[in-house]
Amino acid sequence: MQKFNLVLFLLLLFSWGESFGQSYGSSLGLRFGNNNQYRTIGLSVQQRIQKGLTVEGILQSDFNVNSSFHALLQKHRPILSKRLNYYYGAGISLGIGESQEKIPESMQIIQTYGNPMLGLDLVAGLEFTALGVNFSVDYKPNVNIAGRQPWYSGQVGISARSVLVKGKQQKKNRRIKAREKRKKNGTGFFQRIIQPFKNN
Repeated sequence: MQKFNLVLFLLLLFSWGESFGQSYGSSLGLRFGNNNQYRTIGLSVQQRIQKGLTVEGILQSDFNVNSSFHALLQKHRPILSKRLNYYYGAGISLGIGESQEKIPESMQIIQTYGNPMLGLDLVAGLEFTALGVNFSVDYKPNVNIAGRQPWYSGQVGISARSVLVKGKQQKKNRRIKAREKRKKNGTGFFQRIIQPFKNN
């Protein structure tokens, strides 16, 4: 019975959040990444393009031999309110980094630097927005297509971003632009009523 109640609670929790959107439109800040080979610090910028859908750009480096750029498309789903979200997504990455290729025959590891890299990213995480700051923690696995060994690498990231444009402001700006466009094209409500009389 307790398991059933827990499952029911979780379903209600996630379905309740569907009626809300994110509380920000644009954000910019720092991302700290860590995997089993090196640590990185970088810039993260997010832009909401539709309700619950954002694009994120990450430029990160270990300031030694690994630097990369990641472009991600993310779907955000609120938990209880629009300030607390879980998200998931995918994207591409490119950069320059080190490669460690294992040679089983000679039991050696050949390490090279400055390798151009191209890969596919997945991402899943949680975010919380309060007082104009967006905090997130995520896991971002990367599948290398070319340029690096091993072919798979996972990274845990913590981000703190300043909200540049709030969600309400972004919606208001879009409404104003749409209204101006309708006025310019003469497709507003009153313009449609007056238009037949103008033609006569």
